[in-house]
This record gives sequence, structure tokens and C-alpha cells, in this order.
Amino acid sequence: MTKPSTVQLTRASRLESFQRELLDFDLFGKRTETFTKNFDNDKIFYFVNEFWTAKQRAAHPLHEVSYRACFKPQLPRFFIERLTESGDHVYDPFMGRGTTLIEAAILDRIPIGCDINPLSTLLCEPRLSLPNCDEVINRLSEIPIIPLGPVRNDLLVFYHRDTLNQITALREYLIDKQKKGTLDSADRWIRMVATNRLTGHSPGFFSVYTLPPNQALSVKSQERINKKRNLSPPQRDIVQLIIRKTRALLTTLEVTADSGLATHGKDAQFLTSSADRTSDISADTIQLVVTSPPFLDVVNYKHDNWLRCWFNDIDPDTVEIWQFKNPKKWQDAMTTVFTELYRILRPGGFVAFEVGEVRNGSIMLEDLVVPAGKKAGLTAEAILINDQKFTKTSHCWGIDNLRKGTNTNRIVIFSKH
Repeated sequence: MTKPSTVQLTRASRLESFQRELLDFDLFGKRTETFTKNFDNDKIFYFVNEFWTAKQRAAHPLHEVSYRACFKPQLPRFFIERLTESGDHVYDPFMGRGTTLIEAAILDRIPIGCDINPLSTLLCEPRLSLPNCDEVINRLSEIPIIPLGPVRNDLLVFYHRDTLNQITALREYLIDKQKKGTLDSADRWIRMVATNRLTGHSPGFFSVYTLPPNQALSVKSQERINKKRNLSPPQRDIVQLIIRKTRALLTTLEVTADSGLATHGKDAQFLTSSADRTSDISADTIQLVVTSPPFLDVVNYKHDNWLRCWFNDIDPDTVEIWQFKNPKKWQDAMTTVFTELYRILRPGGFVAFEVGEVRNGSIMLEDLVVPAGKKAGLTAEAILINDQKFTKTSHCWGIDNLRKGTNTNRIVIFSKH
């Protein structure tokens, strides 16, 4: 009789321990409920509880960089702590603002991220290679506040004239240094913070009141808001706002020489490419994937990010971000991603694939994801539902609390045998 390998034992024991913890979980005073569902004759357990967020400690301020459709830091932390060990590689193929990567580094894991949107690396990389606050302040004092070139007058719908001049001058400075290849950690940090502060709904942003800070309206839409609210863009000092945000992001952060962030932040790997084509990642190296894919025609990233793209000299029409209306085409695309994940996962590695979006309560994305992962060679081990308004299992697996967006995270757990 052939004995199981060490990898198989490790995977099986880790999975058994994880599922036992899910069953016994009562950190927030609720007991886990379970039910099963058949997927092509495979019976998969659902585990339903409030596993994180509502009554848990706040996440580190370093995460407070806005990005559309991002998950909370407690989600990747939950899986990183339970399914990996110090020094393991943790990967997010749709990294967005980099939540998984930052949590991985803080927890002493090696972060790897991929996103077709080049803004993702601009927003994440500086927070894994932190400058000193004084460096940022000194660098800002050296940057011109008067632009050398033309100013986009159509942006006056968002910004006071003096503010727009400052933004334009900073943009010129950053683009020039980017082209010369002389951007350093202070410059990248300033670029990240400024990109994050371009538009928002409070005095902490550069703009007049607009929609939430993770998207930008069109010029015409902003004109309508200004007219409806009788608003004129106020004068903002972008230097002081960047300094204020820098201090907020770095507050309470202790990056000692041997901390995970200091050690593994500089080891982070960033790819700007499609998630199904990541040849720069070696086979059999990733212990855990934690990600949330682009959902079914819910978020228009190009539309939301046009102003951020302008500031960073990116042509959004060249960014081939997936956006599918047809569930079958979405499933086919996810199958190609799972095939690539299977290649790079270690034997005994795991995938936590968040599928929280439901289209008007009519589609449970796990119904598409489980077969896609199975076709790629992965094994669906469980589906975890983190429910913020936890009542009864029937509500979680049914429709009641999912019609207008969802209060739940739904995560399919796969493993590679």
C-alpha cells in the first residue's frame, strides 16, 4: 500500500483543521450553520457565520486607499492566517488596490499581485516600500506648483483654478520623472496619495463634492451636480492634503527592520497583465490565492478611472479590462484563470475565490465558479459565507438579503492535490 506524501498529509490536515475551525467558530457569539449543495454529483458544504469585520478590530490605516469593488482587509487575513505559514507566497490575480498583498506582507508572507489595470501597481507598490514621512514633506517642497504646459480647462468643473494648476504641475513633474526613470519611493508615494485624493466628497480631497472617491463622474455629470447643489470648486492646498493623508496612512505603523512589511514588502512581485497569462510566476510556488474577480457587468473600470488615468498619463482605451454580460463567457474566462492558478499553485495549495456579487438575486456565481475550477483541475472543498446580517441559513443561500447588492461575502475554497 502506497503511503500518502508529506504534501498530501499537510494539505489534508490543514484542510481538516480549517473546516473544524469553521464549524466551531463563535468569536462573535454566533454558531456556524451548514448545509450542502450538489455540483455535478459533488456534494459541497457551505459554512455560514459572521467570520470577520462587523465586530472585529479595525484594519490598519495603510489600507485606506479607495478603489472600486474592493474587499475588506479582514477577508484575506482570515485565510492567510489559517492556510499559510510565515514565508509562504500569497497571490492575488485581480489585485485592485492591493488589499491581499498588504495583508500578506504584514503577516510575514511574500506578496505577489497581478492586474491588467496599471493603476493597481501605482496604488499598491508604494505601500509595500514605505518612505519616511519627512522624505515626503521635503520632496513636496521641491515640486513646482505652477505648470509649464497647458491646463485642461474642462477640469475646472472639479477644481478651483489654483488647485488645478497645482495638480497639473505635480502631474508634469511625475510624468517627467517616470519617463527619465528617476522616480523614487517618495515620488511613488506622492503619486499614489495624489491619485487617491483626486475626487471625493469631503474637504480631504482636491475636488468639489462629487461621488465617492473610488470613481470619477464625467465632466457633464459633474456640471449637473454642481448646478443642483449650487457648488463652486473650493481652493485646496494639495500639498497639505497629501501630507495629511500621508500621516493618516502611516499612523501607528511600526516597520522595524525584521517586520514582515519591511522584509517582504521589498520582495513583492507586481504584474500588469491578464490573470490568465502570468508566465513570470514560476509553477508550483504559490501557497494561497485570495482574490475577487471582475463580476458580471457591474463595474465599469474605464469609466470610473478616467481622471486617475489622465493624471498618470495612462490611456484607458489600451487597458483591456474584462467586462462580461454573458454568464457563460464569464465562466469561460474564469476557467482560463483557474487553469493558470493550477499551474502556479503548490501541490497542497489553496484558492479563496470571492464571489459575493449576485445579479438581482438571480445568479449565484459559485454555480459558475465551482465547475470552472473543477475543469481546470482544482478541487472545490467548501463554500464559506460571511454574513454581516446573519439570521438564518435560508436567507443566506436564498435571495432575501441579496437583491440589492449583498451583505455577505461568498468564498469558494479550492485546493490543488
